[in-house]
Amino acid sequence: MPKDAVVLIHGLWMNGVDMSLLKHRLSKHFITYQFSYNSTACDSIENADKLNEFVSKIEADTIHFVAHSLGGLVLRHLFSLHPSQKSGRVVTLGTPHKHSHSAVQFSRFASTRFLLGKSIQNGLLGDVPEWNETRELASIAGTFRFGMGVIIPGLVQPNDGTVAVQETQIENMSTHICFHVSHFGLLLSLKVSDAVVSFLQTGKC
Repeated sequence: MPKDAVVLIHGLWMNGVDMSLLKHRLSKHFITYQFSYNSTACDSIENADKLNEFVSKIEADTIHFVAHSLGGLVLRHLFSLHPSQKSGRVVTLGTPHKHSHSAVQFSRFASTRFLLGKSIQNGLLGDVPEWNETRELASIAGTFRFGMGVIIPGLVQPNDGTVAVQETQIENMSTHICFHVSHFGLLLSLKVSDAVVSFLQTGKC
């Protein structure tokens, strides 16, 4: 039986190398693809269009998506702008589905706003389409506070050091689960990758 395909989508300031370990683990069960995009030079709508072009070239009956952080927002735009996607499940890791408090704080000052680039447009500040998809979505969050959120005032606990757990919740999601790992640790944890595989295969973490 042919394996299902999985497309991995990295987050802000990343280039895909950060997802190498997760990709390696998922490749034991799925045919994996890495979608790389410029997270600051293009906004989430532009990157969603590029993602659609990328996905359209994959020859598989079932295509799952695993997105880290900002990548989950790009994915929401994909399904809003290009709803005719092949069947499959979705997992987001540390994605601020409501908005990112950290990004809001960074955007307040010119000295740090430039670091976010266009990621704050139609993205990290909460201006993203609702999730009205019938496909199953699992949102996985971290609770180990290690990251830039340590120096940013007002980030609600529990959080993963960058994104608050409450920010990772989204209407119409199938399941929400937390692990005691940091924002980056979501990509390294064996328990997280096992949960991702389980959900993509069975719909349960």
